[in-house]
Amino acid sequence: MKLLTFSVDGTVSWGAVKGDGVVDLGKRFGARAPTLRAALAGNHLHEAEGMVEANDADHALGDIVYLPVIRDPDKILCVGLNYEPHRLEGGHPKTEHPTIFARFASSQTAHEQPLLSPRESDKLDYEGEIAIVIGKSGRRISQDKALDHIAGYACYNEGSVRDWQRHSGQYIPGKNFEKTGSFGPWMVTPDDIPDVNDLTLVTRLNGEEMQRANSSELTFPIPEIIAYCSTFTELVPGDVIVTGTPGGVGSRREPPVFMKPGDVVEVEVSSIGVLRNKVERD
Repeated sequence: MKLLTFSVDGTVSWGAVKGDGVVDLGKRFGARAPTLRAALAGNHLHEAEGMVEANDADHALGDIVYLPVIRDPDKILCVGLNYEPHRLEGGHPKTEHPTIFARFASSQTAHEQPLLSPRESDKLDYEGEIAIVIGKSGRRISQDKALDHIAGYACYNEGSVRDWQRHSGQYIPGKNFEKTGSFGPWMVTPDDIPDVNDLTLVTRLNGEEMQRANSSELTFPIPEIIAYCSTFTELVPGDVIVTGTPGGVGSRREPPVFMKPGDVVEVEVSSIGVLRNKVERD
């Protein structure tokens, strides 16, 4: 299933893609699961699948406003320097453990919604990534059980305000300007992902390919990331882990290439789809 969060005429709901439309599952579940996060926490996806099979679409995809797949995650954990070409282009040393930092929910926007270039900087950089959404709680999850805790996979543009990111050794300021990161258009459940270790990730800026990688190239694979993160914090349904960006970021190009108002940026992941945003000035 492709599961998403959206609004129609100002009413927020969640649902599943069916053909060129959306089956409104928020309407059908009501108070039992008013959000996708609540549906994950309540282990309702099997029931949701039956509803999708039994019902026609309620809305055309063209009539909805996309929202971040999970609007209200308990936490968003991001992995830095997780492809070797990206580590090398930045001149960073190898690390024994994953580099982890946090984003806030307010830093996210959605598919076909504006990506905001902050007025304080002209150095907003793209970072195409693969995100995972946790569906089952766990602490100290072993690597061999890690994939069992995933509810779905999504595209993510982990936009970075580079000068603010480098004000100190802490990444958080440059990663959390409002609506600088994008999450969507939906998450795809694991049964529709043939091989999580063979997902092709491509980032395009104004139609020009800027990044290309395969999930098999991750320095720290997804099971290892989940095991590591779940050691220091309990992972709960709806948590988002953004797994890292490949080489080719704009700040390391000669000359540098940063996103500017009017640009269109796309992140495409095989078996998932295309996340698209136009850049606007905040």
